Amino acid sequence: MRRERLITEAVACVHQVRDLLECAWPAVLTAAAHPFDSMTWCAALAVTVGRANGDPGRLRRLGAARFEAAVRREIPRWGGQKPTLWIIRAVFAALADPVGVSAQRPGALERVGLVLDDWRHTRRRLTDTETWMVDVLEELGLTELVTSIPGICAVGAAAILAESGDPNRFATGRALVKHAGLAPREHNSGKATGRSRLTGQGRPQLRLAAWRAAWAVVHHNPVFATRFAHLTRREHNRLAVGQAYAAIAAAVLRQLHAVITRHQAWDPLIASGHADVDMEA
Repeated sequence: MRRERLITEAVACVHQVRDLLECAWPAVLTAAAHPFDSMTWCAALAVTVGRANGDPGRLRRLGAARFEAAVRREIPRWGGQKPTLWIIRAVFAALADPVGVSAQRPGALERVGLVLDDWRHTRRRLTDTETWMVDVLEELGLTELVTSIPGICAVGAAAILAESGDPNRFATGRALVKHAGLAPREHNSGKATGRSRLTGQGRPQLRLAAWRAAWAVVHHNPVFATRFAHLTRREHNRLAVGQAYAAIAAAVLRQLHAVITRHQAWDPLIASGHADVDMEA
């Protein structure tokens, strides 16, 4: 799927930039709590590598005000409008930090600039792709239904449906789970019963989309969060974290199947088993 490929490319760019900076200019990585998630930090880094000619210390001659003005001009290219001033000041302070392999700094920062351009281009393509996916979901009239599940965004649901196809072609939610390869399989030999494992069959990209959705609902949906806690803390048959996420991913697929095929918004009481209707949770 094109979106997954773009995500992989974007992640690779981030890792490459981080590796280069850790070697040549580690101080800048501490200028924001989550630097690669900050449009201000990205803009400030782009200004630095574009003007420093391999030596960030040279930019201090601009002065803090001119450096801030340059970042303000750059930030729209990263999708931002109003910069975070303390991050700009932290990057400006890092310009004078000599820590790093000084002999490798010019070449490393030149490479950072090239990778930043690739990353920005990939992010733009990813945004365009996700916009198109959400538009298709809206045209199908499914946006309101799928996003009735807290933690499931339109893009995440569209990614799942792009890999699964029309959920109506599956007789049950369990059939959809099996299609994804998230159904457990017992390993039995004679009288011995082995540990349940996933079949490993099915569509790997669908599994990946379901895993990402599982992470989101565990952190943003009280019903799934409670279920996850129970699976990882119960005394009998306690699951490892990875196993619990697999179980939640399967539950997400079953409940998406239910709300779409029944044209019924997600109900936390049903999903938690406190109602008579079966949502296959």
